[in-house]
Amino acid sequence: MDNLDYGIIGNCRSAALISKNGSLDWCCLPEFDSSSVFAKLLDDKIGGSFEILVDESYSIHQQYEENTCILVTTFSDGKNIFEVHDFMPRYYSEDGGCHTPPEIVRYIKYISGSPKFKVLYNPKLEYAQGETSTYIKPNFIASLTHTVKFDTVFLYTSFDKEKVVKGEEIELKESGYFLLGYNEKIFLPDTKKIYLLLQRTKVYWLNWVERTPTYKRFNDQIIRSALTLKLLSYDKTGAVLAAATTSLPETIGEVRNWDYRFCWIRDASMVIKVVSELGHKNVAKRYLQFIIDLIPDKDEKLQIMYGINKEKKLTEETLDHLAGYKGSKPVRVGNAAYKQRQNDIYGILMDVIYEQLVKFDTDIENGEELWTITKGIVWIVNNHWQEPDKGIWEFRTEDRHFTFSKILCWVALDRAIKVAEIFGKKHKIKKWKVLEQEIRQDIYDNAWNEEKQSFTQSYGSPDLDASVLLMESYGFIQAKDPKFVSTVKAIEKELSHEGLMYRYKNEDDFGLPSSSFTICTFWFINSLFKIGEEEKAIKHFEKLLSYSNHLGLFSEDIDFKTKRLLGNFPQAYSHLALIECAINFSKKDSEAKIKESFVHKE
Repeated sequence: MDNLDYGIIGNCRSAALISKNGSLDWCCLPEFDSSSVFAKLLDDKIGGSFEILVDESYSIHQQYEENTCILVTTFSDGKNIFEVHDFMPRYYSEDGGCHTPPEIVRYIKYISGSPKFKVLYNPKLEYAQGETSTYIKPNFIASLTHTVKFDTVFLYTSFDKEKVVKGEEIELKESGYFLLGYNEKIFLPDTKKIYLLLQRTKVYWLNWVERTPTYKRFNDQIIRSALTLKLLSYDKTGAVLAAATTSLPETIGEVRNWDYRFCWIRDASMVIKVVSELGHKNVAKRYLQFIIDLIPDKDEKLQIMYGINKEKKLTEETLDHLAGYKGSKPVRVGNAAYKQRQNDIYGILMDVIYEQLVKFDTDIENGEELWTITKGIVWIVNNHWQEPDKGIWEFRTEDRHFTFSKILCWVALDRAIKVAEIFGKKHKIKKWKVLEQEIRQDIYDNAWNEEKQSFTQSYGSPDLDASVLLMESYGFIQAKDPKFVSTVKAIEKELSHEGLMYRYKNEDDFGLPSSSFTICTFWFINSLFKIGEEEKAIKHFEKLLSYSNHLGLFSEDIDFKTKRLLGNFPQAYSHLALIECAINFSKKDSEAKIKESFVHKE
């Protein structure tokens, strides 16, 4: 496969990637950031996979069951047909709690004829370090390793266990199943129980989608993106992951390979803002609690990212025994960027706190804690906004006065003032307004480049940067302001390549990027739409949608030349920006229709 032609399944505890041919190539159990059970994605020789193999007479088609996270792969030679329904169980139990066991179910649905297939079942525990041995037991197939540390998984199946392990041909006469579990089952499954599990999980997802608004345009893409964002949320703590994978390269054969199975405050806060706009309160509430739990000391600075179980130390190491995706080394686990200072996270977090207070004011139980956090953020911004930082793109070398970071420091004050108004804390407002105006003026004085007729990447720099486009959506500047309009046009001229955007073009720590950062193209489309170039924006949007994979999923990057998906996958950033664009287009449509009906009534 030359593209990231994978579907994601999950249950808000962990996730798995399944190729368009039905091969389970990436999965970590029991949780998102555990070591891998299957990692063919990162090494197709030793990584391990769980494959359903058919002969060449079969064609293979894959799609999600509508409005669910159940992935259906159909194998057909015209007469002999079966389907694999892949999912991770998630449903409400009788006590009202959500049941999310660390399990993958592959329900094999018989359709017609006498289909035949073989199974390649090859788990490689602990990132395939050392040997994994597989044994047939009376009730299950057990795989274990104790090279690095002891670990086991259990496979339950209705098929002949000997044939499964040896990869011998299985003739399908009726529906059956595989259940891969991290824990040994107390009650043995059977096909009837597995079918019930499938239906319960289906009902959960259908109900979840039912609570999402319907939009006139691009509704299917909004729903698939919303479901994907939900799959990247971690129920236990409220964390939201940047992506479900590690070390998928931004460029094949290069070293921009990072572990994204963590909660970046920026990415997660942007996701929460979008998901709560879609009406899903619980995800937002859990995330706010995650933040509250992370900030015990009033003067404690926020890290840019945390482990999904609130870990503060995310030591980065490389797994040199793995070849990497398409040979792109190194494979990394952990992320050293957690030590970086990025001043924009305070504004992004303040924006989310304000949004939640406006949307769910009567439901916020943590008002006092949120007010304490608000005051703490203002204190930190007041003391540090004039210092340089690493910026949104995590330059690993020098610190600079990045425009985006300064704008978000302004956002922190602007939203803190609004929060103070909500809580009736008038004594703070006057004091904070002085600082808000000071930061605003500083940006106008130092970030505008007269020669480029644009706000630039950092103070005194001629380089342009797509992140500056967000100044309008954060309310720093009006869409029709001549300075914003000319910034959009300057960025298009300098950073656009066949409709795809560079983040920036100045060489960074690793040279000039050869792939487009997907979210930047969505930001650009949104900005075009806002400045009034609506037809052009929608045309670009539709073209960008055509670069998704066969299931409508996006990774972090798109190669400028080949248009193949690159970078970690699926990427929360890309899908939240897709939703924002699509909602803006739909809202404009609705406003136009309301105006039209109003004119007719006149």
